[in-house]
Amino acid sequence: MVTPDGYILTNNHVVGENVRQVTVILADRRSATRGWSAPTRSRTWPVLKIDAGNLPVIPWGDSSRLRVAEWVLAIGNPYQLSQTVTLGIISALGRNSADTPLVDFIQTDAAINPGNSGGALINRRGELVGINTAIVSQSGGYQGIGLAVPSNLARRVLDDIVKYGQVRRGSIGAVRTVNVTDSLAEELGLRSTRGALVWSMARSSAAYDAGIRPGDVIVGFNGQAVDDAAQFLRLLSDTEIGSTVTLVVLRRGREIDVRVRVTEAESRRSV
Repeated sequence: MVTPDGYILTNNHVVGENVRQVTVILADRRSATRGWSAPTRSRTWPVLKIDAGNLPVIPWGDSSRLRVAEWVLAIGNPYQLSQTVTLGIISALGRNSADTPLVDFIQTDAAINPGNSGGALINRRGELVGINTAIVSQSGGYQGIGLAVPSNLARRVLDDIVKYGQVRRGSIGAVRTVNVTDSLAEELGLRSTRGALVWSMARSSAAYDAGIRPGDVIVGFNGQAVDDAAQFLRLLSDTEIGSTVTLVVLRRGREIDVRVRVTEAESRRSV
């Protein structure tokens, strides 16, 4: 429960793909049945709304302030054992995969098993810093590697779905960026492999209008260093639509600043 008026954020696989009705059982054993509404689902999370008020909620924490080795608690219903709490630390930050390139997962060694998905990952102050999502396991059960979606991303997803019925992502148009490999760095005369290489782009894109061209390497985003293409896409995705960002672009050995207006990504599929 993330709002006092009954909004619930969970994982898509917890609800299922073909479900048309969901029953929510609260801690005081009250239950509420909710019909499924397709527009309130993103690729990773559905948002449910039950008819209730003055519900107890967990306070939001700032996941950007998490540090490796910080203590956290994972809450969930593993193997139908309701309201189970496990203790662990933040093992790593910024984990991502090809399946979810726009998510920097939190890795924790707090015990997470099937049934923990959608549960809260909280810090020592009792604040929500993540939503338990997956495990990395060869056995199917706990092996010390659990993954949670950062609370800052989850909160933005919730706000967008409640307000717009979908998750909106920032874009600078049809631009394809790739990682700078050793061979590309040698071919382009670059000193390092850091940055996102603009591989191709549409002339109708906001990036082209701003002066970016194929062969440019994006190494900075609003004062933050860009290490690779995936990080650049995550930063861009989280940027407010309609705002203007300053990109540091490496072109023929020189760094130049380019200001680009952020538009809404055309694709309606989201994280």
